Amino acid sequence: MPQITHTDYYSHILGKSIKVEVTGHFGLPVIMFPTSQGSYTQNADFHLNGSISWFTDNGKLKLFNLETIDNLSFYNKNISAHDRIRKYELYVQFLVQEFIPYIQRTHNTHRVVVAGASFGGYHAANFAFRFPDLVSHLFCLSGAFSIRNFMDGIQDELVYFNCPDEFVKNDEAWKYKHMHIVLSTSDRDICLEPTRRMAGILTSKGINHWYDEQKWIDHDWVLWRMVFPKFIGRFFG
Repeated sequence: MPQITHTDYYSHILGKSIKVEVTGHFGLPVIMFPTSQGSYTQNADFHLNGSISWFTDNGKLKLFNLETIDNLSFYNKNISAHDRIRKYELYVQFLVQEFIPYIQRTHNTHRVVVAGASFGGYHAANFAFRFPDLVSHLFCLSGAFSIRNFMDGIQDELVYFNCPDEFVKNDEAWKYKHMHIVLSTSDRDICLEPTRRMAGILTSKGINHWYDEQKWIDHDWVLWRMVFPKFIGRFFG
């Protein structure tokens, strides 16, 4: 049986505790995000974590499944779009200034792996592309690369720098040369076109990546459980 623990990490930046599910006892840290407004245990509940259990059981990888604040930021219709993006930026800064440094100290590593499916893929990709020096591998499964649809048409720097399909176009390609990037989708995936576009941006800039498009399968856990072990096995098997 995998070693699974639950803990709270208090964020001074957010002024609240973030719930964390830790799977495994040793290995390269993998920061994982749930889908839209999902529980921090969602990836375990839907057996995405279990699909790579060999790697956690054998000390190759250690998973940190994090709570998000989607319901307080992007999905909070009771606040303005400006406040939504400001709240999300606080979450990003919690990752950069608090949680990742904690992982670096406790696991004697500089870079981490980030992964997620659907909107969890957005969280992973946005973090990886914004802070590439902190990330060794990105596994974006049926992810999104823009949050414009939450922003009610506002235009500001914070929105721009949280849309990877915009800022990567204007960034320097060398920043991403070290990173192993996987963009996964399927021909019946609602995120097919955004993923193709993001892959095209990376290709146009000469940034190496693995674009994977499955056939005859929808945007759902069946797809993600199928492809995640393949990607993990390629890099860590």
